[in-house]
Amino acid sequence: MASIIKRKRADGTVAYRADVRVKREGVIVHQESRTFDRQALAKAWAAKREIELQELDVFGKQKSVLIKTLIAGYIEQFIEGYGRSKKADVTRLLGYALADIDAYRLTAKDLINHCIERNKEAKPQTVQNDVIWLRTIMRTMRDVGAHDYSLDVFDTATVALRRENLIAKSTRRERRPTRLELWRLSRYFAKKRGTVPMLHVMWFAIYSARRADEICNLLWSDNNADRSTGMVRDLKHPTLKTGNHRRFKFTRSAWKIINQQPGNDERIFPYNSKTVCTYFANACNILEIDDLHFHDLRHEAVSRLFEAGLRIEQVQLISLHENWQTLKRYTNLRPEDLDV
Repeated sequence: MASIIKRKRADGTVAYRADVRVKREGVIVHQESRTFDRQALAKAWAAKREIELQELDVFGKQKSVLIKTLIAGYIEQFIEGYGRSKKADVTRLLGYALADIDAYRLTAKDLINHCIERNKEAKPQTVQNDVIWLRTIMRTMRDVGAHDYSLDVFDTATVALRRENLIAKSTRRERRPTRLELWRLSRYFAKKRGTVPMLHVMWFAIYSARRADEICNLLWSDNNADRSTGMVRDLKHPTLKTGNHRRFKFTRSAWKIINQQPGNDERIFPYNSKTVCTYFANACNILEIDDLHFHDLRHEAVSRLFEAGLRIEQVQLISLHENWQTLKRYTNLRPEDLDV
């Protein structure tokens, strides 16, 4: 539908701007404008363009798919098997204005504007996840749906986004609990009565290098008592979402804690991992321990293994890191711990 807007120029003369817009499902999928000195010319041009656009099938069969349709399709077909955080990242994209844009008309400006708004509520590292996921979704759904929209806008936008620090790579976290912090947490959990034996869970995390999700999903039936090994089912992996089962070695201290559990459930630690992390965070708040997360215990665990003199390949049999590049991110040795 066309509209004619009358406006006054800086020199006092009058101009008429003809705007032509095409909407589909309440979303503008095409827009153009032109300015004329006479109203009649503006109306004539607008009428002509509407006819031309109809002939080009802009209103009907021209290739078009909304980004929110692609996201919804991706969630339906591919999201199963991803972790909670990734599911949340993808689902959250549906709530942004970017989702209402036609994939065939997505511009670098659209991506940049989205990131500018997101930076008002999130860090550049988090905002980068939006861009990564959107690109992944559009690439996958382009192949699935036989679309041929271009993804070049991501390359163009990324240059500007990085230059202006609107997106950034995740910073390496090096937080390890101090001996005093572990002592205080141990005393707190020892006195705290509850459904989750947090003292055992905390120290098992330190001795085993297991994530919270992994700890709460370990099965008694997967243990090999003769070899002191267990199994992590669906081990976290960048590409393998399910079926990535890996055996690992229990340290002596971890195995000792295992044998102290009641064994009245198929799971060794039959608790919700979110509850475990919440209890840990609450304890840190009460004890005024700043910036310590449950996942930092995994950092602590890997670092302790290296400090104990284990080789890289030996540590990997416990932590189950794929390679040294990923393993070293969790290895935060302290200078005072070196014996040279």
